[in-house]
Amino acid sequence: MNRSDPAPGHGVVIYDGECALCQKSIAILRRLDWRNRLAYHNAREFETLPPATVALEPSRLLEEMHVLTPDRARAPSGFRAIRWIAWRLPLLWPIAPLLYCPGVLWFGQKLYLRIARNRFDLVPCAHGACAVRRPKT
Repeated sequence: MNRSDPAPGHGVVIYDGECALCQKSIAILRRLDWRNRLAYHNAREFETLPPATVALEPSRLLEEMHVLTPDRARAPSGFRAIRWIAWRLPLLWPIAPLLYCPGVLWFGQKLYLRIARNRFDLVPCAHGACAVRRPKT
């Protein structure tokens, strides 16, 4: 498969585009990203992801957010993705070093996964009924 890169030189935040919590989170990131350092891609549109040298599994992309790095060689996920993003958005620079304190990665990933697993129940979908196809666990 020969795909062109729609966002060369940008980190690509890969998220569940049908999840209300994910959509709200991406809306916040877009507002914080006034330097346009990031691109955003719905994980459910796997066929149109930028080409990458790192293996990306569709089911894993729906379990937690990933960031495909600009060189397309790495894809940190979950809390590691949050840490990667924090260094690219100036308003988050003051907290970025704190994300590397001892124990923060362990705790942050546990909290991230808890939220990710329950995301469909945390933020109501449109009209109070969620018809999103939940990822298989």
